Amino acid sequence: MTRPLPLPSPAPERAPAGVSDAPLEAPPGAPVAYLAPELYGLSATFVYEEIAALERRGWAVAPFSVHRPAQPARGQEALQARTRVLYDGAPALLAGAARGAWTALRHPVALARALGWLVQDVLRVGPHRLAAWKLVWQWAAALRLARWLRQRGCVHLHIHFAHVPAQIGMYAAALSGLGFTITAHANDIFERKLLLPQKARRAQALLTISDYNRRYLQTQGVPDARLAVVRCGVSLQAGAPRPAAAAGTPLRVGSLGRLVEKKGMDVLLRALAQAVAQGQDLQLDIAGDGPLREPLQALAQTLGVAPRVRFLGAMGHAQVAAWLGSLDVFALACQVDAQGDMDGVPVALMEAMSQGVPVLSTRLSGIPELVVDGQTGLLAEPGHADSLAAQLMRLAGDAALRSRLGAAGARHALDEFSQQVNLDRLTAHFRRALAAAGRT
Repeated sequence: MTRPLPLPSPAPERAPAGVSDAPLEAPPGAPVAYLAPELYGLSATFVYEEIAALERRGWAVAPFSVHRPAQPARGQEALQARTRVLYDGAPALLAGAARGAWTALRHPVALARALGWLVQDVLRVGPHRLAAWKLVWQWAAALRLARWLRQRGCVHLHIHFAHVPAQIGMYAAALSGLGFTITAHANDIFERKLLLPQKARRAQALLTISDYNRRYLQTQGVPDARLAVVRCGVSLQAGAPRPAAAAGTPLRVGSLGRLVEKKGMDVLLRALAQAVAQGQDLQLDIAGDGPLREPLQALAQTLGVAPRVRFLGAMGHAQVAAWLGSLDVFALACQVDAQGDMDGVPVALMEAMSQGVPVLSTRLSGIPELVVDGQTGLLAEPGHADSLAAQLMRLAGDAALRSRLGAAGARHALDEFSQQVNLDRLTAHFRRALAAAGRT
């Protein structure tokens, strides 16, 4: 199991030389392309919210998705209609790759560069490994994407996630003569870290969501000069002041996330059971869906807390703010899973904090940059129900603490993790890349 890095004090935000944090309007002209694994999927809220915010600022964006989402997000039908999907069946992909190859032949210098990258990467990974042959398939997908990029007249490619989308995207950028930037998140660097130094050196910048991630990427051989922190900002506005929980009513605790091991919902249920056994009157809402739903429901029964737990299922983005407003505490018990995957800085925590909800999470990855223990929330040890239960009881028993942490958390989330602040940082990198390519 991959061990998290030790966590020194969070470093201050910094931008590479030549990049300003000042608000920037969109340049005139052709679109910036966006590539993500499942662009309009339910779990890709932060990507499509970022696209919408860019377009409100006047940027033109051409959206592309590696896969067609299994669970499309509600309210994103317009984005879905204009998003082109690369992997929409082998026949379509191969036909698109063939057309892309014909286009590539008309640009021999770009084709030679992209082929050179592929050969280098296959040899580096090892031709005997399956991962190397997957690169060949991804290069074929890049032929299709590069043709679309040329057809749309795109001037830059931005890629969310540094694994498969970045592999396809960097080859497509080479084939189409574009510069590209990458935003790295969590699973894509902690578990699926193929060719990270090569991707970073080829990109104009490798952006990531936390200082923790930046330090981790340095340990993987990524040059610091290529790295910068641009957080996934929240689009919710500050919530109204929160009333104290009514006397004699259960304290409402909520958690939101995919029901997978790294979210620690089992740990949260065990902590809930411990707190209830100590006399705390708590009600837990778990919003989200995933493969562990039935095992978690069974665990709640086994622990004797099933009457206190509601499994709400997947929740649309528009519903989240209203639901958060009904909570007294938000808890997310993030942990490292059996494959070494873990969260970066969960957007759900940012959203809860922006609404003034006091939060409880774990000392893991970039979370302490958002949840500063005792100042903007409380932290427990990852994977330890006893530690989580102790902090949960501390919050349950102290209304003044909840009020103080909720107010301080909202200020911190909106000052440092707001969408507008981080959009300024992101567009500064776009402008720098466009200037380097002579496109502004």
